[in-house]
Amino acid sequence: MHPNGSAPPLAPTRRRTVGVVIAAVLLLVGSLLLAHPDRADAAADPLISHGKPATASSSEASGLGPENAFDGDPATRWASAEGGDPQWIRVDLGATADVTRVKLSWEAAYAKAYRIEISADGTTWTRLADETAGNGGTDDWPTLSGKGRYLRVYGIARGTSSGYSLHEAEVYGTLDGAPPQTGAFTVVAAGDIAAQCTASDRDCAHPKTAALAQKLNPKFYLTMGDSQYDDARIADFRAYYDKTWGAFKDKTHPVPGNHETYDPAGSLVGYKTYFGAIAYPQGKSYYSFDEGNWHFIALDSNSFDQSAQIDWLKADLAKNSKACIAAYWHHPLYSSGGHGNDPVSRPVWKILYGAKADLVLNGHDHHYERFAPQSPEGKATADGITEIVGGMGGAEPYPIENVQPNSQKRISGEYGVLKMDFTDSGYNWSYIGTDGKTKDTSPKYACH
Repeated sequence: MHPNGSAPPLAPTRRRTVGVVIAAVLLLVGSLLLAHPDRADAAADPLISHGKPATASSSEASGLGPENAFDGDPATRWASAEGGDPQWIRVDLGATADVTRVKLSWEAAYAKAYRIEISADGTTWTRLADETAGNGGTDDWPTLSGKGRYLRVYGIARGTSSGYSLHEAEVYGTLDGAPPQTGAFTVVAAGDIAAQCTASDRDCAHPKTAALAQKLNPKFYLTMGDSQYDDARIADFRAYYDKTWGAFKDKTHPVPGNHETYDPAGSLVGYKTYFGAIAYPQGKSYYSFDEGNWHFIALDSNSFDQSAQIDWLKADLAKNSKACIAAYWHHPLYSSGGHGNDPVSRPVWKILYGAKADLVLNGHDHHYERFAPQSPEGKATADGITEIVGGMGGAEPYPIENVQPNSQKRISGEYGVLKMDFTDSGYNWSYIGTDGKTKDTSPKYACH
């Protein structure tokens, strides 16, 4: 294990003296922190590499891509091709950053010698640290100083006959010019969007919802599945969705619905081909990201019966540091529409409820509906999860069929989008129709 990066090992004859000095210093620091507990985390810079785009010189297999090293999941990993030097892995931090710390968690295939480098343009690199006698495990470099947008781990010599393999590469520091990670922001959300029609068709709704969504100019967009009908082929994405909601694809955080699984080329093939890393930022069809004081979790409800996603969700929630939590996927646990309640979502609700999640957004039923905060068992409770069904993005409306307990408002037949307003400590929203008029306004909710 590499405790400090560049510090040389202590000479044997000096260890006892230095140990006494270190103990005294630690005692002094501890007493200061007890006297001033608010200073304990003052010097800790935030993690700035989680979920950011990554590239590498090579990957051993498609499931061992570089994005795995930045997904926050210790069970995944990047692995380079075997038997060749040098190899590298790079992350785009998204903006110029002052990097102060890098932590590398190696798999069994570790680097014996490597450099940590930083770059403003991804072409010219400046060395931050050198390792010449690595022995695997975890390498923590806590006192780095470098400025740039791109960070690279450049492997020079392998520690084994295999390639290089990292479970996690964590970059800490501060981003220049980035908006503060606190404060108010707006999100536009909808599900069930692009029917196979265009603006030349008078009754085609998704061009109208797209125009409304773009006019609202939110921080980003959420889509709750079934973005493209009927079988979500890549040709249909390009012919319909791309012509409307595709105008702001780069600001969209999508999830798949059941129609994305119907593609004759294979389940989610058209969806993944169209959205690419936007829908798979962490190498999976589910992922998470942060904005302000909120943690957003994008889930694939087509595979709620698979343990991999459930295990990932638990791990993701365990390491979340944000005060407020919102999750979104396609199939609602509760709905008064034609599809009705879908129990496939109940285990996920239980996990989210246990983590004090605040908000769930769904689609699937083609209407708008909001529920009072409730438990996974459907009991109204102040510490419950607020659910919204927002499936009015453009697909043919479904009627209200069986009003569920705790349903507070239902609208069918009027297309529109959700305008979600988030603050550091709460949220509220409006349902806005394509005519520009507000059809419903929620209460204001505080985060749990």
